[in-house]
Amino acid sequence: MIETNQVYTHDFKFTQDEVNQFAKTTGDQNPVHTNAEYAAKTFFKKPIMHGMLGASLFSKVFGTLFPGEGTIYLKQSLSFLKPMYVEVDYQAIFTVKEVINEKNRATIETLIKDKATGIVCTSGEAMVMNVDKIK
Repeated sequence: MIETNQVYTHDFKFTQDEVNQFAKTTGDQNPVHTNAEYAAKTFFKKPIMHGMLGASLFSKVFGTLFPGEGTIYLKQSLSFLKPMYVEVDYQAIFTVKEVINEKNRATIETLIKDKATGIVCTSGEAMVMNVDKIK
């Protein structure tokens, strides 16, 4: 069972190939994500990941790890605060803010931090439901 103030963390990183696959799948072929020569001329200086690729990790964690199987992802707010880059170690941090027992739901703060610097790249809040793990 999950409880208020419980924290779950998940470390991850993405490769440029994964970013390219995401661009192909979504149709977002913005060269700032896929073309190093183009990105070098921007203030990012190198390709950045799609913000939604990083945030998609939340879905993986909710559905398979925390709370896990049977979780329904109901809502998500997002703020993309800093760019994310390939081959950088990140940590997703999930903090349970509220448990609504009678509805089997929880409100969970979702953050992505650069693991080396601690800088928050993405922040938001999710609501999930799980009849077996939120009671």
